[in-house]
Amino acid sequence: MRPVRRAVEEKRPAPEARDWWRDAVFYQVHLRSFADSDGDGIGDLEGLRSRLGYLELLGVDAVWLTPFYRSPMADNGYDVTDPRSVDPVFGDLDAFDAVLADAQETGIRVIVDVVPNHSGDLHPWFGEALAEGRGGAARERYVFRDGRGPDGARPPNDWQGEFGGPAWTRVPDGQWYLHLFSPRQPDLNWDNAEVQADFELTLRFWLDRGVDGVRVGTAHGLAKPAGLPDATDGTDPRFDEDGVHEIHRRIRKVLDGYPRTVAVGEIHVPDGARFARYLRPDELHLGVDSGLIRTEFDADALQAAVDESLATVAEVGAPATWTLGDHDTGRQVSRHGGGDRGRARARAMALVELALPGAVFLYNGEELGLDDVELPTESLTDPRVRLSGGTDRGRDGVRVPIPWEGTDPPFSFSTGETSWLPIPGRWAALTVEAQLEDTASTLSLYRQALELRQSHPAFTGDHVEWFGAPAGCFALRRHSGDEDEDGALICALNTSAAPISLPPGEVLLTSAPMVDGRLPPDAAAWLV
Repeated sequence: MRPVRRAVEEKRPAPEARDWWRDAVFYQVHLRSFADSDGDGIGDLEGLRSRLGYLELLGVDAVWLTPFYRSPMADNGYDVTDPRSVDPVFGDLDAFDAVLADAQETGIRVIVDVVPNHSGDLHPWFGEALAEGRGGAARERYVFRDGRGPDGARPPNDWQGEFGGPAWTRVPDGQWYLHLFSPRQPDLNWDNAEVQADFELTLRFWLDRGVDGVRVGTAHGLAKPAGLPDATDGTDPRFDEDGVHEIHRRIRKVLDGYPRTVAVGEIHVPDGARFARYLRPDELHLGVDSGLIRTEFDADALQAAVDESLATVAEVGAPATWTLGDHDTGRQVSRHGGGDRGRARARAMALVELALPGAVFLYNGEELGLDDVELPTESLTDPRVRLSGGTDRGRDGVRVPIPWEGTDPPFSFSTGETSWLPIPGRWAALTVEAQLEDTASTLSLYRQALELRQSHPAFTGDHVEWFGAPAGCFALRRHSGDEDEDGALICALNTSAAPISLPPGEVLLTSAPMVDGRLPPDAAAWLV
């Protein structure tokens, strides 16, 4: 067991000494799908540990680790039964400590996913709530209500679950409990002092072990509006209730006792002004902005999305964040049309994302140019499939395990012969092994881009300005604010149908080979 890091009471260090996360590249490890060490077909902590050298070679600054806590895995581990433990399918606390020690030895920081909005339905608290019945203290940890109608047979309000169906389930004594996601994930009541205290224990448990921060799932949830009103006026009262900000202040107060740690929020709100409120100086350090995910491959639309994101965080002095995918979102190769064209566009967007000031979040496999996988129905595990009656195929297609080496599935993901989701044979050309020595591969592009981002002085500025560009194109200049500055970074993107001339400058990197000295369609370039 490695020594733990304790909270400190001394004065916080100056911001410049602790804000490593302002321009860090975070790499999301979906643990089940990253690397399996024991042959059961499920990725685990020892598998991750064995592949840390790859992440060092790739050049990322930090790892965001998806839930590995005890859970029946009704929703890929986001239905937690003990948030201060490791599920045996992934290993144990010693295995976690070994991953943390080895990662930090190589200079890679580690943040862990925390799930404060709900517990799993097999959490001991929920069992106590069901057993105790109406009016008991155990029920106050969750959101239980009487139903509507003469016999209480209708749900307390009209809220729907994010995965499909009503957001309420009735229990045998007639009351209903709230679950904004699946019935296996009952919402916690954040007005309850026990809930607040227990979550602080969870934060301190992992921070004491030495993690570098937390990613707060459903950071825009947690607080519920008084009276739980119906969603009848075009608003969504389930999320972004004003009381959520006091919860984030409590979280931030804990992290401030652990210098150089970061709180990252998963935030989905209607506009930039609402988003910025979560990033005020006493709340979250970073909020994952999905603006680029929502934007089509069009230069004008992308320029507007970048401007909006930069303006949003400027209001509160926070750094921007950028991401092109995660475990809940279709992979960008498929979103951009699939095949060679989708991959070319994904490569171009990688250069756009990595050119921008702020933090970047990569999703495992993105650097390989992986696409979505159409899985057979019998392989699907996502609760969205069942709760939607099969109309939603769920997110399993973006969670297929990483292909490492070899010519046949499971491509050394596992020491066994199968994987928890089947890996398609067509990925043989996309394995890490196949791409490492291919200088034209997507993996090589990411490695070159990350090395330049970390080492080249042109990537230090926090200001972005736009050049005039042909229709369907943009050119941005990243600089420090000094108009006479030499060596500022220029990123050009071509979403038009014809090759274009690049602005003057030395070409550092392109996402596709130049054509007669011009940048081809569906491509981006870096210049200084």
